[in-house]
Amino acid sequence: MASTPAKGTYCVVSLGCPKNLIDSECMLGHLDREGYRLVPEPQGADFVVINTCGFLEVARQESLAVIDEMLALKRQGRLGGVIVAGCLAERAGQRLLADRPEIDQLLGVFARQEIAAAAGRVMTGDGSEKALLLPKAAASTGDGGRLRLTPKHVAYLRIAEGCDRHCSFCTIPQIRGRYVSKPEEVVVAEAERLAAEGARELILVAQDLTWYGMDVGARPRLAHLLRRLTRVDRIDWIRLMYLYPMHVTDELIDLLAAGGKVLPYVDLPLQHISDRVLQRMNRPVRRRQIEALVERLRERIPGLVLRTTMIVGFPGETEAEFGELIEFVRRWRFERLGVFTYSREEGTRAAEWEDQIPEEVKEDRRHRLMVEQQEIAFAWNASQVGRTRQVLIDRCVSARQHAYAGRTCADAPDIDGVVYVTGGGLAPGDLVDCQIVATHDYDLVAVATGTPC
Repeated sequence: MASTPAKGTYCVVSLGCPKNLIDSECMLGHLDREGYRLVPEPQGADFVVINTCGFLEVARQESLAVIDEMLALKRQGRLGGVIVAGCLAERAGQRLLADRPEIDQLLGVFARQEIAAAAGRVMTGDGSEKALLLPKAAASTGDGGRLRLTPKHVAYLRIAEGCDRHCSFCTIPQIRGRYVSKPEEVVVAEAERLAAEGARELILVAQDLTWYGMDVGARPRLAHLLRRLTRVDRIDWIRLMYLYPMHVTDELIDLLAAGGKVLPYVDLPLQHISDRVLQRMNRPVRRRQIEALVERLRERIPGLVLRTTMIVGFPGETEAEFGELIEFVRRWRFERLGVFTYSREEGTRAAEWEDQIPEEVKEDRRHRLMVEQQEIAFAWNASQVGRTRQVLIDRCVSARQHAYAGRTCADAPDIDGVVYVTGGGLAPGDLVDCQIVATHDYDLVAVATGTPC
């Protein structure tokens, strides 16, 4: 029996954070169910879906560059239509269409479920309604029916949308609205579906995991949710990304320390350590509270890997306050640390202040902090040599040489290092014990010593 021909072919370009990736997978799921066929390249496709990021200036420029590249293909007759979705579409709206009128359809963050209708308009040449910007979510609609872009053994699981924090540098509440927790039953059902599709590692994401449940009750519910997720069959690792340094409860720490499915990996974006800078950032924590939390985590969680991010060059940041940040990083030796230069974002309070830091000073401070962190990261890597660690195999590097790339529980995909493994009989999705034999900059080199499972 002949297969039903596709309604049309499309390519996707997903930019930005894991939450954007989930949005892309949801849109692809809608298109797949409507009979559209995903192809790997935009050339020759009926349309392309660009899921943009609009959080920082560098991300916006990347998104605009991709849009311009796709519009050029359209003008050359090598691509049918261009659909722009996501955070930049939400933030720029009609301005983006005015600047680039060749865009066929524009969907805001909360219009992603309308992607099939937008595709239909592209296919029929209907340009009567080019932009769809819907109100921000008042309740979670869930993220079911995704067409996954990650390897099948790794899946992101969003547990909430939006943010109730109002950091003076951040546009996320403007773009994605108030914090809305996804109901536990919905989260667990999504986890079960992802496990049935082959996921062994679930990476929980939200703008603030520790705020989960606080919008619908009087106390955090993250630990309770995690206990339910640990009972999902076939899931081996549960990784937590984006924990605000408040509401990290003893109950949550106990789960992280238990040595079960919830990995001893804590992503705790701190942004700075100077009390004055934190106050101007509108962060409701101060150095004393941060250091008490880090000490408590270090003392109670065996094998803890701490990831954090810092912002340098925030308006008014003095050399002494930057030095305080350097000293803090030297003292606490975070296994994983990223550094951003402050980005002056339209619509935020910090953008209006007059004491902006020159770009060359911001870049110099970023470089100096990264040099400090490089020594810390390389020393931690060196401490792993000779140890046996469980590695999740992500991909084959060379079948002939039996070489693979994978990660330990200390490594989140795409942002941390990898482990290059040699060993026979391995495949993506395998968990295998490996002996670490060498380091290679931020990465590790290992030999498989156990039987893959």
